[in-house]
Amino acid sequence: NPDHVEQMLINLIENAIKYNKPGGSVTVHVFGNEREANLTISDTGIGIPEEHLPRLFERFYRVDKGRSRAMGGTGLGLAIVRGNMELLEQPYGVYNAPGGVVFWIELPAAPE
Repeated sequence: NPDHVEQMLINLIENAIKYNKPGGSVTVHVFGNEREANLTISDTGIGIPEEHLPRLFERFYRVDKGRSRAMGGTGLGLAIVRGNMELLEQPYGVYNAPGGVVFWIELPAAPE
């Protein structure tokens, strides 16, 4: 469903912008083959403590509750991503990389 893909991308990109450092950047990469498309959204923020990574896709989960509340949002964006990816039965995830955080999703290629 193109609407689901669009909503996931909006949520991931908005999240990367919101939690980036001032003057940082957000990069979106799309690559793949005839079977799948792989998307990564990376930022140049401060990273996420490792103990929080497994819970990031839970509804209403916040790493820094005070900062998140001040920045707005519902705490549902990443949970929506998880729900859509689970409906598609496709892998997704997040990891810390040098200089920021990378969220990734793998989507099946559109049928011809």
